[in-house]
Amino acid sequence: MNEKTIVKRKVFLKGMKDGAPIGLGYFAVSFSIGITAKNTGLNLLQGFFLSLLNNASAGEVAGLSSIAAKTSLITLAVVMLVTNARYLLMSCALSQKFAPDMPFYHRLLIAFDITDEIFGIGISYPGYLEPTYMYGAFLTTIPMWAAGTVLGIAVGNILPQVIVNALSVAIYGMFLAVVIPPCRKNKVITGVVITSFVLSYASKYIPLISKASESIRVIILTVLISGFAAVLFPVNDSEREEAVNE
Repeated sequence: MNEKTIVKRKVFLKGMKDGAPIGLGYFAVSFSIGITAKNTGLNLLQGFFLSLLNNASAGEVAGLSSIAAKTSLITLAVVMLVTNARYLLMSCALSQKFAPDMPFYHRLLIAFDITDEIFGIGISYPGYLEPTYMYGAFLTTIPMWAAGTVLGIAVGNILPQVIVNALSVAIYGMFLAVVIPPCRKNKVITGVVITSFVLSYASKYIPLISKASESIRVIILTVLISGFAAVLFPVNDSEREEAVNE
């Protein structure tokens, strides 16, 4: 085994390690997705492929609601596009972490599973983002999301509602575990995260913006906050080179 292969293996295993707590959070959250899927009329196999191919809680709930309402396929596609629109922005941001010579097929495969939490660990990766790191993370997150959905369909309605509710909020604690380490290292990131929390809450009550969907509000706030942060606290070349060499 040559040195390059050994390095890729280590990076892959690190991706699995970093993705493991995310996978556990996904398992808990997708359990409630499974309950919704069962109430919509999906069986175990349908629920499995639903979550295997669509790792987005809000997107799946919106899609299941559309299926339950017997909307047209065009309407369903539009609902899914609007609900998951924020991932387009995340993909654009994450693409800046790729090496200029990264093959297109790696970019395409990585784009398949850009979720909030995967984006969090990907954007925090030092230097250029290695495809094998993301694949390792996918290996411990995607199956857990699908498995949680299947279990929710199978036994979800048997559990007390208080337990289901507790599982539904588990992902927020997991997301904090992704965000907190970078915040401890960088005061600018800390300020941006706090500002994001405050403005995200306030956007529900601000005229005009409050009428937009949650996904559109996220996009607007992300562009504005990240834009101001980039202008006020630019990353100089020496810091960028240091990150790449880590």
